[in-house]
Order: sequence, then C-alpha cells, then structure tokens
Amino acid sequence: MTDHNASETSLFEQCGYSREAIQARLERNWYEMFEGPDKIYWENDEGLGYVMDTGNHDVRTEGMSYAMMIAVQYGRKDVFDKLWGWVMKYMFMTEGLHQGYFAWSVDPSGVPNADGPAPDGEEYFAMDLFLASAQWGDGESVYEYSRHARSILHTCVHQGEDGEGYPMWNPENHLIKFIPETEWTDPSYHLTHFYEVFAERADEADRPFWAQAAKASREYLVTACHPQTGMNPEYSNYDGTPHVDERDHWHFYSDAYRTAGNIGLDCLWNGVVPDLCDANARLQRFFLEHDRTCVYAIDGTPVDETVLHPVGFIAATAEGSLAAIHSQEPDALDNAIRWVRLLWDTPIRTGTRRYYDNFLYAFAFLALAGEYRVW
Repeated sequence: MTDHNASETSLFEQCGYSREAIQARLERNWYEMFEGPDKIYWENDEGLGYVMDTGNHDVRTEGMSYAMMIAVQYGRKDVFDKLWGWVMKYMFMTEGLHQGYFAWSVDPSGVPNADGPAPDGEEYFAMDLFLASAQWGDGESVYEYSRHARSILHTCVHQGEDGEGYPMWNPENHLIKFIPETEWTDPSYHLTHFYEVFAERADEADRPFWAQAAKASREYLVTACHPQTGMNPEYSNYDGTPHVDERDHWHFYSDAYRTAGNIGLDCLWNGVVPDLCDANARLQRFFLEHDRTCVYAIDGTPVDETVLHPVGFIAATAEGSLAAIHSQEPDALDNAIRWVRLLWDTPIRTGTRRYYDNFLYAFAFLALAGEYRVW
C-alpha cells in the first residue's frame, strides 16, 4: 500500500482534462456538499457535525462514514473530528446484542431510529480512522483514531465469541454479512482495498483474517457479477447468486452501483484482477447500449422501475473505469474513456435525493483525479 502521485494515476488527465480544471471540480464538490445552499452537512449546538440523508431525513452510518472519508481525503481534520465526535456520542452502542457496533439510523436530534448496525458503516469507520491516524497522528480519548479503528475491527470479527451477539464477517468463509444476524451479503459491502489495509494495521492476531477476507471477497465478487452484463444484485447469497426474499433487492439497483467503483479503486491501489476488470468492462458496455434510466435484473431483463439514483450510478460506473481500462473485452478502453467523459459532463445532483448520489460522485471524482489516497 503506497501513496500515489496524482498526475501519474489521474484518469481525468489521461482523458485530456487539465490539472487546474480537475482541482476546481474537486473544490466545487466539497463546497456543494459541505458549505453551499444544497449542502448535506450541518453542525449542532455542541460543535459536532452530521450529514443527513435528505431523502429519508435521518443520519446514517453510511453517510457519516462516507463524509469522514471525504474529510480525510481533503485534509479537513476539523470536519472529520466533528463528524466522529457525533458518531461516538449518538451512534455507538454500549450495551445489548449489538454492543460495540453503531446504530445505522439516528434522528438528527441524536435519538436512535435503529438498534442494529449496517456493516458498510463499520468498515468505512475503521478505514477512515486508520487514514486519519496516519495523516494527523492519534489524539486522546475519542480521537485516538487507530485504537478505535482496531477496536471496531476486533468487534466485527469476534463479537459473540464470549456471549451474545454476532460477528459481521462469517468466520468460515471470511465474507461480510448484510447484517450480523444474516448469512447472506451485499456485493457492494466487499471493500477488498480496505481489507488489505486492515491486514497491515488491525490487531496483529487478526491480520491473517483480513488478508484472507480480501482474497475471499475478490473471488466472491467474480461470482456476483453476471458473466454477460457485469451487473451484480443488491443482495446476494455467499455463492454470488441473487438473494431473493420479500424485500425485492435482487436486481441491479441502488446499493449495487457501488460495486464497480469499489473494484476500480481496488485495482488502482492493489493491481489488476483480470476477471473483475472484465466484469466492469461488460457493465460499461451494457449501459452504453441500453437505457440507463431503466432498472434491470442482473441478466439484463428490464424491470418496470426507474433508476432512483442516476447520478450515483453514472459516477460509480465511471469510477469502474480504473479497472475496465485493463480489460481484454472488446472496446473496453474506448468505453471506459466514454464513461469518464460522461461523468465529467454530469453535474452534481440537486434535490431531495442528492445525498447518496453526491457521495458516489465525490468518491468517483477523487479516484479518477488520482486523489483518493491511502497513507
């Protein structure tokens, strides 16, 4: 794991955009999300900060952990600490079945809406904290970043061994669960690029677990991405097949968009996995040839539903170009460049659904600018 020189890894620059124009867009993204009239970030009377899901009017571990990642990537320790302080005060659970995890949904007033976690929050929190520790050093108490990161990961692996509760990763197959109580998963939760860092910085006894988790999740993602379309379901079984239940999450829909971007960033940080590069290339080709406002089953069958997060979809699929450019699929390089240009020409989203879309937008811009870094 090494830091990268932005000019060497910037796919935007390889597509002809100037460093100055890229930097201006990055600065604009921060302003729109954290400062401008359509921002999603607020501070309370205690001087702590939170981001609100503007479509659902709550504060989520997803959004808080995403905002912390953006803050650390932009070097904004002030915002990072305000967010993490809010998380620890209002989301961290100190008792009960989920002790040591974070309540996934909380009212902006600080009153919990949920008594359980969503694992993508925990894995992002841990990664955020490791990066903060490396960039700024550890502080005291709540702000002893690396200690909290290791504690989160210890809970994720070992919860329930000495009493009640469940781990977030299946201890036998090393795959992340949808929630601790379930034995199925969400492809977009498989952050293999994070697990490589955890394998270096988690509690020493657990480092082999994380190395195996990275390997297992890459193998799993190959099975979760459809061999013709490259699409993955929102929820899946451990064998990669769509998880079908009454919740209707077996199509290529909102959560599922993130997977291509995750694969792209893993490729940037850790190198090429040919089968996953091909999956991203197939996905990009499919959606250059089909209606991008339509929802599809992963085999490409249209579903009578409209995409809820069109900007987020474009952003994450474009971030997937970081892997697709290495694919041997026909026209993979040309298609990857088309997606990068499509993102560049897509404005940041406004309106009530802007929260999720604009996080994926901000992440994609950082990655394609060569500015999504690991320290």
